[in-house]
Amino acid sequence: MDAPDIPHLRDDPAAPQQVVFTHEQIRRVISGILLCIFLAAIDQTVVIPAVPAIAADLHGFGHLAWIVTAYLLTSTIATPIYGKLSDIYGRRALLLPAIVLFVFASVLCGLAQSLVQLILARALQGVGGAGLMAMSQAAIADVVSPRERGRYQGYMAGAWAVASIAGPIIGGWVTDAASWRWIFWANLPIGIGAFLLSSRALAMLKVQRRETRIDHPGAALLAICTTASLLVLSWGGSDYAWQSPEILGLGFVAVMVLAALIWQERRAIEPLMPPRLFANIVFRRGVLIAMLNTGAMFGITFLLPLLFQLTRDADASLSGTLIVPFLAATCVGAFSGGQLGRRLGKLKRLLQTGLVVTVLACSLFAVMGTSVSLMWLMIVQFIIGVGIGLVQPCTLVSVQNSAQRHDVGAATGAFLFLRNMGGAVGSTITGVLLAGQFAASIAHAGLAGKVDLGMLRNAETTKMALDPVLLAGAHDALMTAFHVAFAGCAMMSALAFVATIGLPDVNLRTSN
Repeated sequence: MDAPDIPHLRDDPAAPQQVVFTHEQIRRVISGILLCIFLAAIDQTVVIPAVPAIAADLHGFGHLAWIVTAYLLTSTIATPIYGKLSDIYGRRALLLPAIVLFVFASVLCGLAQSLVQLILARALQGVGGAGLMAMSQAAIADVVSPRERGRYQGYMAGAWAVASIAGPIIGGWVTDAASWRWIFWANLPIGIGAFLLSSRALAMLKVQRRETRIDHPGAALLAICTTASLLVLSWGGSDYAWQSPEILGLGFVAVMVLAALIWQERRAIEPLMPPRLFANIVFRRGVLIAMLNTGAMFGITFLLPLLFQLTRDADASLSGTLIVPFLAATCVGAFSGGQLGRRLGKLKRLLQTGLVVTVLACSLFAVMGTSVSLMWLMIVQFIIGVGIGLVQPCTLVSVQNSAQRHDVGAATGAFLFLRNMGGAVGSTITGVLLAGQFAASIAHAGLAGKVDLGMLRNAETTKMALDPVLLAGAHDALMTAFHVAFAGCAMMSALAFVATIGLPDVNLRTSN
């Protein structure tokens, strides 16, 4: 195999060791990274339509949510760890083992003979998936300057678009035509391709290793705190009441361990999430904006299929198809944000524009009646997607632009970790608002105990089981609940806009 091209050094007396990559070299790096991003993204969407078949085949219906939760839990925990270690050992040294681990875990998922085995394999897969996402984003920051990153944003937005739209379709088709196991085994050839491309391309990145101590106590505390927090968000209001001893106990553990984690990070020689990152106002506000924006995105992703199922008599398959405009629009917004950021050289106005668009469009959903046409619903959700998509890449680039070179991996890992936590919190808040307001409206109408959300998911059953007056009252309560939930998403975006007011409008660097 030929030796990889070595990027030349910029002849700059102020930065004599500054590395500059050619467009061809960047394209080579991007090609491997795109496969990694696609592999991680499609794995999260392709499994959703296969869940009922998995439950029937493995004879387990009691803990189906853990097929998704186990992956989310371990990937969230591992993300900042990958970021920090990659600053020490290099992106390639972390990405390649992550690909191997992801593919190996995918094979284990395909071979699982029980739901417990599948959940454990999904947890292991999440550890690998965290490396795919964190290292991909950090490697892009290594080879493309913040100012020029928009030039390549279209490739990444396209990978996300294909994964988001094709994932559920492919998952359903493969499950029906062959077996749900093939949705995991299909990761093998994609993973091999990603490994080969990334291995050669990332060999161009020089690693300046240094002697250091890994923050093992910080990693352990982060794992415990994240696990407790996600279990609260996952179990609260479903498996256990919010005021139950189990949820309150987990919440107490999360708060206490968070305090211990902050203390540990302040005293560690090489902290997992360096406090100096949070001393930077651009990092703090960028992370906060990303958390709120992702919370709104997750909330809307949760609400839209339910809206179509409960108010438009759509089945699960049709409701998934009807939210394609929203998913596609987020990619359009991401691509547009990257291109405009490259032209303007600053991101603050783009962030504010995207958030204003999201607030206004969510507010439209918060006041819509049942007589609104389906076409209008498609248009408004497309507008929301563009607004959210415009913000997503801009926050990441802003944070990476503000970080010191030796902290890019840690900053990327911490950003992705906190952004994911914001999404989990946002979807939980949205679900609580929807269920709580529906219950309150039903009680106010004197229908408590006579109707619930489950009864409204099947139009024919509802018409036979409920008299017209009862059905009308239930639908009024339902629309009120959706209005409140969408208003909650608008409020998250509005708070993110407030956070942009004090955000310095820093010029994007034209080099790495």
